[in-house]
Amino acid sequence: MVDTTLFLACTSIFMAATLYLGYLGYRQTKNADDFMVAGKKISPVVLALSYGAAFISTSAIVGFGGISAVYGMGLMWLTVLCILVGVIIAFVFFGKRIRRIGRQLGAVTFPDLLGKRFDSPFMQYASAFMIIIAMPLYCAAIIIGGANFIDVTFGIDKNVAILGFAAITASYVIFGGLIAVMYTDAMQGALMLVGLSVLLVITFVAVGGPTEGFTALSGLSPHVPPALQEAGLRSWTSMPELGSSAWLTLVTTIVMGVGIGVLAQPQLTVRFLSARDDRSINRAVAVGGPFMLLTTGIAFTVGPLTNVWFWNDRGQIALAAAGGDYDQIMPLFINSATPELFVVVFLLVLLAAAMSTLSSLFHAMGTTAGYDLFKHVSKDDRPSKRVAQLGTAAMIAVSVILAMVMPGSIIARATAMFMGLCACAFLPSLTYALYSKRPSALPAKLSLVSGALSWFLWTIFVHKAEAEALGISQALFGQTTLLSAPFTVIDPLMIGLPVAIIGLAAGLAIEHKADAASEAEAA
Repeated sequence: MVDTTLFLACTSIFMAATLYLGYLGYRQTKNADDFMVAGKKISPVVLALSYGAAFISTSAIVGFGGISAVYGMGLMWLTVLCILVGVIIAFVFFGKRIRRIGRQLGAVTFPDLLGKRFDSPFMQYASAFMIIIAMPLYCAAIIIGGANFIDVTFGIDKNVAILGFAAITASYVIFGGLIAVMYTDAMQGALMLVGLSVLLVITFVAVGGPTEGFTALSGLSPHVPPALQEAGLRSWTSMPELGSSAWLTLVTTIVMGVGIGVLAQPQLTVRFLSARDDRSINRAVAVGGPFMLLTTGIAFTVGPLTNVWFWNDRGQIALAAAGGDYDQIMPLFINSATPELFVVVFLLVLLAAAMSTLSSLFHAMGTTAGYDLFKHVSKDDRPSKRVAQLGTAAMIAVSVILAMVMPGSIIARATAMFMGLCACAFLPSLTYALYSKRPSALPAKLSLVSGALSWFLWTIFVHKAEAEALGISQALFGQTTLLSAPFTVIDPLMIGLPVAIIGLAAGLAIEHKADAASEAEAA
């Protein structure tokens, strides 16, 4: 157990810095525009660190770190996609257009951007409804990640930790809005970089060095669990066999689900609306790229190497040492293999990771509930700071309740589910909105509905990981899934995204045919 006095001293410093930055955000938040889009004046460094910290959360460090201990170095492909798609494509090809179009339209939220770009209330309300339904699941997973570490480290009840997370984060999100969120995110992102870099050094020392560590990891290949070997995973230092169920899970769910889903996440998109100008977005790439490389790359390097340490120390691989719960692998390793002072430091890293992502999600949900949905009820199109604050408080409560009832080993899966759904529902229509000179509503509607619906149906009736837990297919049809392997391990993203693209193309074809008919009649 960690020295409580040491923990309280370090935590007090961290919390004081967080609350001070939150207070600065509160002082600068004068109106609804400040609360929702940070006054559209955020600097490149703050933009990049805030974007990265909002994306890289306890899901990446605890959840995906644990997954990498199970599936090995293949997760490094997710790091590649995070840099290529999550930074370069997101900032250069999406971010600048989002900022320009959003500013022209006066958009203040992601649903507001879609609604105004397509001149479609349906696009605004449908996307807002999906955010309100899906985002609390992701929020709950982030909260659980931090609570798990506190539970392992201090033996504090998980529900108490969950309430603490929510209360502290809520204190500056509700009052300081996006300015407070981005200021605190930037500080917390810097702390994550330092803590993870130290963790990499400590891990290499613990396993005898980089060369020795990876050599030993390769030598443990015969000890890959039989179930994973049957699924196609032969070693923790190589990809699973091409086309095997392990390969399909790793590539379609983990790598593609997160790596592509990042492009259409509402809480990240709004950051581009806050940028000062295009130059700020270009400059942010130079900070965001290295941030993604270090944070995800270190987590996915340390994860597999925990197998070496646990084998040398206990004669067990990491998953066995953690009792079969991969969400517990990283917390257990940190508590067992690192000095006491670093355990405290890393707990602060996890707090920073959780709070940075939570604050972003809370803000996105709150502004969606308090503006996009509320204006449908009130018939008032003017953004209200007070209503957005009330919406934020309500969504925080929903997320906390979910975190208390969700099962273990859910962190990485909930993250992949949320990001996959965002890609299926929003990515084709968002791309169309940004790159079409005269985007129309019908193709966007067909894309959003077909993509989201196909994702949900595949999740409920085919993808075993969710279908088995939900039990809907079993209750209706008497079988866990309606299809057999290998379809049961193909992520819903791989079905929903192509369907959404087809839906967009069908809408364009329908409109083209209608235009041609109108021209013929006019002639």
